[in-house]
Amino acid sequence: MTAYPQTVVLDGSRLIETRRRLREGNDFALQGALKVLTRQAHEWLTQGPWSVTMKKKPPPSGDMHDYTSQAPYWWPSQDSPDGKPYVQRDGKTNPEVLDYTDRVYWEKVFASSTVLALAWFYTENEAYARHAGDILRAWFITPETRMNPNLSHAQLIPHANTGRFIGIIDFSQAYTSVLDAASILATGGTGSCSPRDIPSRAPGWSYADAEGFRAWNVDFLAWLTDSPFGRDERAQRNNHGSFAAMQTAAIALFVGDAARARDEVLGALAHVAENIAPDGSQPEELRRTRSWHYSTFNLVALTRLACVARKAGVDLWNFAGPGGEGSISRAVDFLIPAATSSKAWAFPELDFKAYAAADIIRAAADAGHRRAREAVGRIQMPPAGDLWLLRPAPEQLDAVKVDKHSKCGLGPRQIERSRSLDLR
Repeated sequence: MTAYPQTVVLDGSRLIETRRRLREGNDFALQGALKVLTRQAHEWLTQGPWSVTMKKKPPPSGDMHDYTSQAPYWWPSQDSPDGKPYVQRDGKTNPEVLDYTDRVYWEKVFASSTVLALAWFYTENEAYARHAGDILRAWFITPETRMNPNLSHAQLIPHANTGRFIGIIDFSQAYTSVLDAASILATGGTGSCSPRDIPSRAPGWSYADAEGFRAWNVDFLAWLTDSPFGRDERAQRNNHGSFAAMQTAAIALFVGDAARARDEVLGALAHVAENIAPDGSQPEELRRTRSWHYSTFNLVALTRLACVARKAGVDLWNFAGPGGEGSISRAVDFLIPAATSSKAWAFPELDFKAYAAADIIRAAADAGHRRAREAVGRIQMPPAGDLWLLRPAPEQLDAVKVDKHSKCGLGPRQIERSRSLDLR
């Protein structure tokens, strides 16, 4: 019997089936996606690992193990010689954010570990698994380089504070893919046996590594749920609250607490209802200068939450409030006309990219959404390479950057050029 990855967002059994089809060699679309994946994985082999201790500018705490980032949309005041106080310019990223390199390196950790773990799973190239293990150990496990399991200094505003609760989104928008990467490494290529019976599932990822990563997540989950920052972030009514709920439920599922994951999903139902109006619009996101981006961004969080919820025994795909609010299906319906170019997006958007909705629509189609199934053949694909067939789960396909590159699907060279200016 073949073991399948105990992933939290991706469907582990579907990954196994995809690998079987790849080995048969008859599916040319899959083979094409694999070429994109392995090309990216090969590039990552020469990059990293990275650590929060590599930053040159110390955090407010003075502890180099504390993750630190600067609020992206806050700029020095032009009305004072010293730049104080900083003022907000929504949707415009201040390049000063690069003074703290943790967010730059974290994006590389996310992208590389995800790509390398998937590439190993599909090809059994040991080099991919070993490097993915090196990257995860450096960031999460090795005492000299590991990150402290908190985000107390994320998205700070100079001269105003040492961190903000909304900085949690630095992690929550991408972290669940890292959980899936670790789950894939912990599964092994073939066979089925108790994890304690095999010292190394993927080459270079031992049982001790898996336990160390799990322990880090237990501590991180406690901080997310018990700290004032964590509680405040989960209470937000916009995309911040959506991603916080998704991340918290996924981590609970990852560490083996299915009951807690289910409780988190059920507790998020009121948030989902608040986020989506009866007509499918997302009022909090439509207020933004990049309303299309943030509408798709929030819906990525909610559809990924639906994937987690399914594993926790809750059907979020078909949930709707008594007045029709909170329906993910209606939110998908609201996006389809603009995503398929059948109708222009009627709200403010600085840089409209139709392909941002591609994964959302495909995930909805997989979940049985009729209009999404009809729309799949008409959606625009991400220009940097499409990995949907190999990792079928919603990802954010466009990012708020100063250049024109998409984050998802980029290799390390493109990510280096983009300079990781996609902070919220």
